[in-house]
Amino acid sequence: MKPDLKPYEKPEYYWNRELSWIRFDERVLHEAMDEAVPLFERLKFLSITSSNLDEFYMVRVASLKDMMHSNYTRTDIAGMTPEEQLAEISRAAHRMVKTQYDTYVDAVLPRLMNTGVHIFHRYEKLTEAQASYVDSYFDERIYPVLTPMAMDSSRPFPLIRNKTLNIGALIQKVGETNRRKRMFATVQVPSVLPRFIELPEEGGQKTLILLEQIIERNMEKLFLGYEVVCAYPYRIMRNAELGIDEDEAADLLVEIKKQLKKRQWGEVIRLEVEDGIAPELLNILKEELQVREDDIFYIPGPVDLTFLMKVYGLPGFEDFKIPAYQPAEVPALQNDDDIFANIRKEDIFLHHPYMSFQPVVDFVKSAARDPQVLAIKQTLYRVSGNSPIIAALAQAAENGKQVTALVELKARFDEEHNIVWAQKLEKAGCHVIYGLVGLKTHSKITLVVRQEEDGIRRYVHLGTGNYNDSTAKLYTDCG
Repeated sequence: MKPDLKPYEKPEYYWNRELSWIRFDERVLHEAMDEAVPLFERLKFLSITSSNLDEFYMVRVASLKDMMHSNYTRTDIAGMTPEEQLAEISRAAHRMVKTQYDTYVDAVLPRLMNTGVHIFHRYEKLTEAQASYVDSYFDERIYPVLTPMAMDSSRPFPLIRNKTLNIGALIQKVGETNRRKRMFATVQVPSVLPRFIELPEEGGQKTLILLEQIIERNMEKLFLGYEVVCAYPYRIMRNAELGIDEDEAADLLVEIKKQLKKRQWGEVIRLEVEDGIAPELLNILKEELQVREDDIFYIPGPVDLTFLMKVYGLPGFEDFKIPAYQPAEVPALQNDDDIFANIRKEDIFLHHPYMSFQPVVDFVKSAARDPQVLAIKQTLYRVSGNSPIIAALAQAAENGKQVTALVELKARFDEEHNIVWAQKLEKAGCHVIYGLVGLKTHSKITLVVRQEEDGIRRYVHLGTGNYNDSTAKLYTDCG
């Protein structure tokens, strides 16, 4: 007799998935709010809260907007339509962002000052000596990189790239008094330059100023013959979901490359502007970007707090950070035997980040060099920027071994990196599988096939975490 599930299908018994995710990000924010957490660690949690919310909007909110545009009105298990979910997400996200900036401005910044770090959010507060230094820095280092753009009858509204920080301005010809002849102008804050500049120390204090403030102070140098009426930073988030029909795609690699380019001009789903932005400037942004009021965030501080991760990295403040953790060596490998001999003795359990990830790297490196190894087969989801795993696989292929790598091209926001790695492996002679149609391969498996005296023996590493030697020092995983 089948159990009656009807009593368990009531919407009031369930919590909406997206709202649950916001609750998760709020828990990250609570770490930044906790005064028991070392000060610089709190900076890190503020940064993580921001980057998490960015990804949430580009993926989950974007999917809900796609549903709404398609007139999809079915409810989820919690009884909410896409439109209802978006409305509640907006309210919850606005509350969270307000709390985030309250924490940053009221709790964290004053304590930073007390530790000897001063961050200028307004260029107007610079001393004369600091202003002179900033202006010289702009002329020599920043000005050559900038590309200012203005909008008029002959020049349409420019493409604003996803997640980039920009400064929007209203400009008018010098001496012009007719407000109707004002023009919209914008300049992208270049991501190739550091987000903040360190000013010469005064009185032993480390003083930083944000890059956008230096640009804003020198805006008139970008529009000669024009007066800058007002200027404010802003940032947009676009729909980053890849609309790939895998069954119809003749070549998944080519199709993903096409879709990645489209991310730069997907629908704008979120607009962040500096609180106090001129209404005239805001109206232009709303109209040209087609953003609803619910999707606008008025930021009472620096737009995009992910720069705080770089502030965390400033040297000389170790007393305000959790001491660096040194992973323990793996007891089963503390001998003179090679890794294959040790695995033959017994299965070896690894618990990261508490135990070193190096044995996993050494496993692949040893297989690449070992003349008795015939083949290496591995699944790759996310790897580090300068991956020793990729280098070892390439070396193995060059050494004549049969190397097969399943590289998941649909690893969200790592698609571009994975395409580069996949093509590098192919050039080295590896056989590369670009994922499987209809599935996302998230498994982490390495198989080494080795010729030994008693025949063929297979060695396997099976893990829960990516083959990424950088994140393995941070994330909790087993292998």
